[in-house]
Amino acid sequence: MNAREESLASAAERAAAPTAPPQESELPHAPAHGGPVERRLLMRLHAHLGSPPLELALADGASSGAPAASVGRVTFASRATLLAILADAQMRFGDAYSDGTVTVEGDLVSVLEAVYRAGRSGQHSLLRRAVGKLRRPHINTLARSRDNIHHHYDIGNEFYTLWLGRTMAYTCAYYPTPQATLDEAQVAKMDHVSRKLRLSAGERVVEAGCGWGTLALHMAQRYGVRVRAFNISHEQIAYARERAAREGLAGRVEYIEDDYRNISGRYDAFVSVGMLEHVGLANYPTLGAVAHRCLGGRGRGLIHSIGRNHPQPLHPWIERRIFPGGYPPSLGEMAAGIFEPWDFSILDVENLRLHYAQTLRHWLALYEGAAERVRAMFDERFVRMWRLYLAGSVAGFSTGTMQLFQVVFAPGESNDVPWTRAHLYCD
Repeated sequence: MNAREESLASAAERAAAPTAPPQESELPHAPAHGGPVERRLLMRLHAHLGSPPLELALADGASSGAPAASVGRVTFASRATLLAILADAQMRFGDAYSDGTVTVEGDLVSVLEAVYRAGRSGQHSLLRRAVGKLRRPHINTLARSRDNIHHHYDIGNEFYTLWLGRTMAYTCAYYPTPQATLDEAQVAKMDHVSRKLRLSAGERVVEAGCGWGTLALHMAQRYGVRVRAFNISHEQIAYARERAAREGLAGRVEYIEDDYRNISGRYDAFVSVGMLEHVGLANYPTLGAVAHRCLGGRGRGLIHSIGRNHPQPLHPWIERRIFPGGYPPSLGEMAAGIFEPWDFSILDVENLRLHYAQTLRHWLALYEGAAERVRAMFDERFVRMWRLYLAGSVAGFSTGTMQLFQVVFAPGESNDVPWTRAHLYCD
């Protein structure tokens, strides 16, 4: 992810809320074609989306919106498709796009950004918060966590090599300049994390959720530390071990196929990049306990995670189709669940959401370039599903719907804390 991010369904879910039929005086002045029922259905959806600069249409010709000022056109294959989305937009828009019964003309990211921006009114925000409070989060037990990770990460390393770039880092990169390449930005992210942790040669580091192992190798090779890295994805661990052996670092990096809850030992630094989204709110105190046990009253830690400005669950379509068990927390939820129960001091917070939007743009471009190979590996539905996920994630971060937090922390009694931030930007 990952995402970790959302789709047009994230905003289109508002169309399912009951509302009074639009009055004639409220109808758009743009030209419309087709029957009156179809036009009203399209206008209702357009209004619930916040009246974005889009044209909504049915394949038979009915349309609504403002074509002259639109950034794109969204076409529904039939009235049945439109009715299904109005009835259950949270799941059915994403599925309809994946199945090809919803098509988008124009730049997909721009279309999704227009919908996100139009939907950020106070009314919609309050509605989404209210709905969010009614949803019960999933409890990620050991068994469920393993199943969730298998669903997303064990679909084949070959698939991810097509679009993640040379580093195989599936987390937000850090762009020293907007012109940096994806690979340059991923290496810069690993240096940024290592500097925040103030790593020194000979120290011991534990990593909770290591992906394909790139950060652990980077820290060992460039900063001279020894790393134990935990992950429950069999595919990723196998890849990481092979790479460590190939690069001559197997003696300094140990990859362990196990859950973060089973981490033991004492370390100088605790780091988790892109795992918290899979932990689940109910397990935050446990994660905090693991970090507390690992650091033993000294050292420092860093958690890097997709997040929100306020508590809100991951969109149901993303959670069902892409990231089962995923949850992007607010800073308040992170603090209340992980840091406060164990008296950790929060030393630094940085929001890199625009960096994640740029990372996702690069991933999406590589993904589109490899679409034919993805189609051969899976099918057309899979290609469209992941395109929607990646494009919607760009829109989520570029419009501020999603955030990316890096939080540096240390045991409350420790005075081994930086005096300034100079160490972050030295050469």
